[in-house]
Amino acid sequence: MVSMARPDKRIGIRELKSTLSKCVREVKAGRTIVVTDHGQPVARIIPEAMSLRERVDALRKAGALAWSGRRLRRGKPAGKVRGNKTVADLIVENRE
Repeated sequence: MVSMARPDKRIGIRELKSTLSKCVREVKAGRTIVVTDHGQPVARIIPEAMSLRERVDALRKAGALAWSGRRLRRGKPAGKVRGNKTVADLIVENRE
């Protein structure tokens, strides 16, 4: 599948500060902006998504996550509490 979306716009912090309104208009129109500091990416401004799926898709396109789209299997608990104490009781006990 080939995406016809525009490539991410890269902009330095100083330029972003002076053209913030213009950048916000571009993001509202669907563009993603990568903010750089001395040429290194430090932030990404993406359009506000309406649904969780749109947000996940935007993060996937940005390379911020890799997910096949399948439901995750339920994991096993990391541990069990022995005796009558709750996890909260153990935490309070460890703080003392």
